[in-house]
Parts: sequence; C-alpha cells; structure tokens
Amino acid sequence: MKREIININEELCNGCGLCVPNCHEGALQIIDGKARLVSDLMCDGLGACIGHCPEGAITIEEREAEPYDEIKVMQQIISKGKNTVIAHLGHLKEHGEKDFLRQGVKYMLENQDKLDFNADEVLEAVHDLPMGKSASAKQEQPKHEDHHGHHHGHHHGGGHSEESGGNCGCAGSKTQVFAPIPVAEIPSSRNLASALTHWPVQMHLINPRAGHFQGSHLLLAADCTAFSLGSFHPSYLQGKTLAIACPKLDSNREVYVEKLKILIDESQIDMLTVMIMEVPCCGGLLQMAELAMSQCTRQIPMKLIIVSVDGKIKQEGWHKTA
Repeated sequence: MKREIININEELCNGCGLCVPNCHEGALQIIDGKARLVSDLMCDGLGACIGHCPEGAITIEEREAEPYDEIKVMQQIISKGKNTVIAHLGHLKEHGEKDFLRQGVKYMLENQDKLDFNADEVLEAVHDLPMGKSASAKQEQPKHEDHHGHHHGHHHGGGHSEESGGNCGCAGSKTQVFAPIPVAEIPSSRNLASALTHWPVQMHLINPRAGHFQGSHLLLAADCTAFSLGSFHPSYLQGKTLAIACPKLDSNREVYVEKLKILIDESQIDMLTVMIMEVPCCGGLLQMAELAMSQCTRQIPMKLIIVSVDGKIKQEGWHKTA
C-alpha cells in the first residue's frame, strides 16, 4: 500500500498563501514566510492546493505507507523553527490527538539541547490554546493596508473574536462576535426596495451575453459582502448589474474567468467593481478579475472595495491591473 502526500519546495515557495484556503484539511499554514505542512496526519494527498500555487512549489509524492509516527514528524519539523512546531502541536491539540501530542512534547523536551529555540516558549504557546483552538492564533495576525496607507490588524472595535474549532488557521473561518446596532436605532426597512435588476446572479448561472449586461457597470461581489454590509443595495448595487461568487468554496472557477472575459470583450461592460471581504481567501476573486482583464482586448476601469467582517469599508478606490 502506498500513501500520497504533498511535498513543498521551499526554494520555489514565495509564501503567497494561495494554497492555504484550498487545503480543506487545514494541514497547510504560512509560517515564517513559507507554506508549511503542519500535519502529515491531516494531509489526504488529494492535492487540492497544487493548482493554486503560482510558483509550482507543491507536488505530490508517493511513498510506502507506514503507521503515523509522531517522532519522525517531529524530527522533520523541528528544523523548520519554533513557529512550525507550535503550529504542529497546536494542530494535534485542536484535533484531539492527545497521544500524539504527548509524544511530540516528550520528544521536544528530550532533545532540548538540539533546538535553536526555547522549548518552554513552545509549551506556553500550545498550553494557552484550549481544545478546539487553532495554533495560528498565537502567531502575529496579518496586517492590511488601506488606501490611506494605514495598517490594520484583525481586531475590530465593538466586539471580540475567538477561533472556531475547525478553522485550522484560516482567518476566513475564524469565529468573530461583535455588537450590532440596536434594532431600535435601525430605520424601518421592511419595505426598502431592492436595487437588483436581473436574475440569476451567481457566476455559474449567469449568461455573460445577456442583454442586461451590455454596457453596464458590473459589481462582482463575494457572497458574504451583502450580508456584512448593511448599505449594500442603496450604496453599492444601485445602478449596477451583479455577479456573485465565493473564491473559496465554489468549484470550477476557471469558468468565472472565461465569463468575465466575455463580459468585458463582448458585452462591453464599461466598468468593473470588485467587492470582497477582508479575509485572505477572498482575494481569490480579485485575482480572477485581474487574470480576466489581462487576457482581454479591451481595458476598462476597475474599482476595488474591501469590506470588514463587521460591516465597515476598509478600502475603496481604483485598482490598477498589470
């Protein structure tokens, strides 16, 4: 019996992170600027991440199957540094693999003299993670730069956040709780008119040559934006045609690029606004739009809007394409 598992060429990996949201087992994380396989145990070898690596740094290797050996795994990943060890042990804890976790910790403590980091710091980081918490919570949260040049972390005023039990380090799956506007302070909107002018709107279902798209201003929106942004219809959809998609969960997204090319070149939309959430995996929608634009004969203006998970505009402005 042979087992297939991914192999990462660190010399080719540029740490872009496109592979991470496509590993549904959560076995991949970006640590110290490189994609790391933090859990051999969770890698199913299907290679869903491969097609999303622009550098060709991920391949599938086949090797003889053997019982999972935590000691062998620790021997391999200790050389990757403290953050990788924290992520690996935290991953075992998250998935309730207590025996493997004990083996890994024991091996690390027995080999402290071979480490180039402090084992106590690793233990403290992993200890602070309750069962069901992601190890990546202990690492520095990525920052985003808005159009004014300001940097933002993932903290949002008016609420707090906690890691979801199954997110495996994916910021887009992180559970967050924040205080909404009291119902009494929200103007009555039961009879508010919809700004939607056509149907269907999902990218797999739309006909890009349909008459309503001809010469229109297209809003390409990630699925979650309309639910996060209270003013979606009157402020952002009004006067535009709409197409929606989820860059993380939708399949066969190559079709989306082809449809966008038709919308630009044949239906001759006069402007494209891409609206995405602030989470990393949502950037895939912008990448699809950029790819389509790069292959079109027409060039049209593109605007980018980034929405925070608590319904605020983090960035809005013109987006330059290559």
